[in-house]
Amino acid sequence: MKFRTFTTSSRKEVLAGKSAENNEKLVAQVEKNEVVLHSAKPGSPFVNIKGKTTHKDIKESAVFCARYSKDWRDNKRDVVVHYFLGSDIFKLKLMKAGTFGVKKFKEIRVKKKEIEEFLCQKNNQ
Repeated sequence: MKFRTFTTSSRKEVLAGKSAENNEKLVAQVEKNEVVLHSAKPGSPFVNIKGKTTHKDIKESAVFCARYSKDWRDNKRDVVVHYFLGSDIFKLKLMKAGTFGVKKFKEIRVKKKEIEEFLCQKNNQ
């Protein structure tokens, strides 16, 4: 299965799931020290930044995550995105496909304007 991809301004590769099953595959390939993102509300791809990251990489990837979230699709307003390390992700047997638990996370608010600018950049490429 292929993932959605994005490259940060510092040339970091970013991968995002396209479905619950695809999110399972994405999370399975995450390294313990890599950053993973997901919207605070259900219904977004899991997003994995490959390698060592900066805060700017995380911010750009949060915009990418928010853009593909149901929260953005349904509300067209700011989206809160959680980010955490691969080592903080866990899966219990009763969790449905594409659902994971997270031990600890930080959050970042992605502004509506940032998502709109991201969409304009993508359309102009």
